[in-house]
Amino acid sequence: MARITEGAQLSCREGGDRSSTVLAENTVLQPEGDEIASQSSVSNGGDSEADREMVELKIIWNKNKYDVKLPLDSTGANLKQKIHVLTGLPPAMQKVMFKGLLPEDKTLRDIKVTNGAKIMVVGSTINDVLAVTTPKESLQPEVKAEESTKEPLCRQKQHRKVLDKGKPEDVMPAIKGVQERLPTVPLSGMYNKTGGKVRLTFKLEQDQLWIGTKERTEKIPMGSIKNVITEAIEGYEDYHMMAFQLGPTEASYYWVYWVPTQYVDAIKDTVLGKWQYF
Repeated sequence: MARITEGAQLSCREGGDRSSTVLAENTVLQPEGDEIASQSSVSNGGDSEADREMVELKIIWNKNKYDVKLPLDSTGANLKQKIHVLTGLPPAMQKVMFKGLLPEDKTLRDIKVTNGAKIMVVGSTINDVLAVTTPKESLQPEVKAEESTKEPLCRQKQHRKVLDKGKPEDVMPAIKGVQERLPTVPLSGMYNKTGGKVRLTFKLEQDQLWIGTKERTEKIPMGSIKNVITEAIEGYEDYHMMAFQLGPTEASYYWVYWVPTQYVDAIKDTVLGKWQYF
């Protein structure tokens, strides 16, 4: 309860209209101890989340999108914990990408994350890993032996007729032993199974893969691509041949030849939305 100071009490004793005027002019309300403590607690609210600068992000993982709001001074490790809560994906199994691999020790402010930024996440839950690896481990020895003796794809007749044309002169440069994120421009200069030129454009904001030829461009939802198969080209191991499985059988494979090796893993991760364990 507030107290009225002594000066205010004296002015009240003068009575009449003048006393009320003096009271209005000279009254000083002094808060009691409890009120002081209450006011102090309010004034120290600068560290509350409401007062921290926030940033809105869009997390994209396994064909799912999540809208997230975090303090701008959160670290990459903090973001991974938030992703864990949203998806069940353990931080140790997350590959978080924003203009490259997101560092855990830097803040969102440090790496210049802005409102509306898209954060790509690649990784599989423990259950997903078990579901993929268990059937592989249960293969009979004779089946594994057959796989190991299977003729490489690049020696098969259907592929040789394209590979024997040689490396395209305008194909993008390859860097062996290096993994890079997808470039901002289309991958171009490659061949398809008919020997025609083909380019690959990854439209992440639309979740689509655009396969372009001289005649037309096919816009394929990444969620409809069932698998991605790759193999290094003998004698040119810095380039791969790659197939996108668009349907249930091998007849649905769309083959692309002379894919630079440094982009192979990034293509798999982007199209399939999960780690490749085999």
